[in-house]
Amino acid sequence: MMAEVKEKKITAKDYASDQDVKWCPGCGDYSILKQVQSVCAELALKKDDTVFISGIGCSSRFPYYMDTYGMHSIHGRGPAFVTGLKTARPELNVWLITGDGDSMSIGGNHFIHLLRRNVDVNVLLFNNQIYGLTKGQYSPTSEKGKVTKSTPFGSIDHPFNPLSLAMGAEATFVARTIDREPKHMRPILIEGEKHRGTSLIEIYQNCNIFNDGAFFPFTERTTKADNTIFIEHGKALVFGAGGLKAIVLDGFTPKVVSISDTTEADLWIHDKYDRVKASILTRFFDDPRQEGALPRPFGIFYQESRPVYEDGVTAQVEKHIEEKGTPNLDTLLEGPNTWTIK
Repeated sequence: MMAEVKEKKITAKDYASDQDVKWCPGCGDYSILKQVQSVCAELALKKDDTVFISGIGCSSRFPYYMDTYGMHSIHGRGPAFVTGLKTARPELNVWLITGDGDSMSIGGNHFIHLLRRNVDVNVLLFNNQIYGLTKGQYSPTSEKGKVTKSTPFGSIDHPFNPLSLAMGAEATFVARTIDREPKHMRPILIEGEKHRGTSLIEIYQNCNIFNDGAFFPFTERTTKADNTIFIEHGKALVFGAGGLKAIVLDGFTPKVVSISDTTEADLWIHDKYDRVKASILTRFFDDPRQEGALPRPFGIFYQESRPVYEDGVTAQVEKHIEEKGTPNLDTLLEGPNTWTIK
């Protein structure tokens, strides 16, 4: 009898390339890379059908470290690449890796149109609130007053709020997680991959060289409980040490209350399918150093089902072929109007 051949179990290592990972020691990108590789293994994504595309920045080295197809593309133009690829090859599993500078500055226009078109791709936005690759200039998400090499007297720019921008662009999946919470990041990556449409996942990522501690209020033991709120569909917005604080709505105005001073019926129950409340949640964007700041939410803010862009393109092409036959490139180039020069 022939011995039974056991199928090899797919692991995260199967998605790791043979390239040396060249991020600074202690960079938050390592945590994200590990979780993405682990999620790819858990979902058993076919490597030949999976593509990682990036723009320019520290995070954009990501495709080198995945044993899949990939491309390190042009600054801010990653959304254009993934749109073209997914439209031409809708069967592929496409991921876009971008940073706060790559997506919110030079790539801002491409970013919002990717979201509104609802191309079926996963967007991981590494937000470290700094330009790390070019050695420490302020970025579109840097806080007001940020002192950097390019803002020696402090930034006077109001920072972009990526998730609020995404809601305004009619995104169909909006979420946030953080590099130091891998157990929180993992299920969000899985849900983003399963979502049919553009899934935007903002990931707070510590740059320990040029912006170390930018997210300490949300990660450190002494400050985390009062400054973060982990939102889950169908659950009350409760936070603070021991879960003794909660969020209620006074009309459309969120307020922090003590659990002992409110009733269960008054608590804000998170509904990820409610666009209005999700938009309010994205506005929980206060500077945690200020008195009375609302806690920063982490989780899936919003999700909806909407037709994807590539399906619409495919349907148009198929309808044209059905009505007029397969097009001829030479005929297209010649056009309907020709003339002869004598």
